[in-house]
Amino acid sequence: MIKILIPVDGSEQALLAVQHAVRLVEAGLKARFLVANVQEGANLYEMVVAHDPAVLQEVSTGAGNDLMRSAVQRLKAAGVPVEQEVGSGDPAHVLVDIIERHGCEAVIMSTRGGGLRAAVMGAVSQAMVQHSPVPVTLVRVPDDEDTTDEGESE
Repeated sequence: MIKILIPVDGSEQALLAVQHAVRLVEAGLKARFLVANVQEGANLYEMVVAHDPAVLQEVSTGAGNDLMRSAVQRLKAAGVPVEQEVGSGDPAHVLVDIIERHGCEAVIMSTRGGGLRAAVMGAVSQAMVQHSPVPVTLVRVPDDEDTTDEGESE
C-alpha cells in the first residue's frame, strides 16, 4: 500500500487534492495518506511574550490540526487510513523532511491555496516539484475558482 502526503492549508482549494485522492482510491488505488500542515515559525515578539516554547508549539499544533480537520474527515469518510502531522518553518523544506521521515512515496497537492494563501501555496507547489524526492501530482484549481487575471499564469 502506497503512502501519499497531502499538504493542506485549510482552504477549499487545498481540499481539491483530497477529493482527487479519494477519487483515486475509489478507482482502486491502495493507499494510505498523511495529511500535513506547515505553520510559520514563531517570530521574536511571540517568543518574548510567550516565555515558554512549549506554549508556542501547542498553539501552532492546535492551529495546524484545525486547518487539517476537513481534509482528515473527508479521507476518513472515504474509509482510507489517514495520519496527520503539523510542522513549523519553511513549508517546502518541512514537507520534504516529512516525506523522508514518514517514507511517503508520492505527494498530491493543490497548485495553490485560497485568498492570501494563493501565492504561498503556488510557491510551495513549485518548490515541491523542484525538490521533492518523490513524484508530485498537482491538482489544478478549476477556472471558475481561479482568481488570477486573464493572461497571467502561475
